[in-house]
Amino acid sequence: MRTGSEPRTARSPLRIRFWLGVWGLIWAGAGTAAFAMAGRPGWAVACGLLTVVVVVDLVVVLRHIRQGPHYQPGRDVPPYQPDDRPGGR
Repeated sequence: MRTGSEPRTARSPLRIRFWLGVWGLIWAGAGTAAFAMAGRPGWAVACGLLTVVVVVDLVVVLRHIRQGPHYQPGRDVPPYQPDDRPGGR
């Protein structure tokens, strides 16, 4: 059901974001290990920092998934109506 307010009430596809994060975690971890073994400490640190960012994102995504329909509504939950009050969010 489209209401015309989708940009303001968009929902994040959390499960897709989770699996893409897992994919990124695998590659960032592999890059960290490969660059560390190849003697490239700068690149290993960069990949290590990326690994930390991906882990934090995965924690946030899992937290939102576990919070239930507020963040991950099913198909039977209609989109949220925008708050049209002045100054409302």
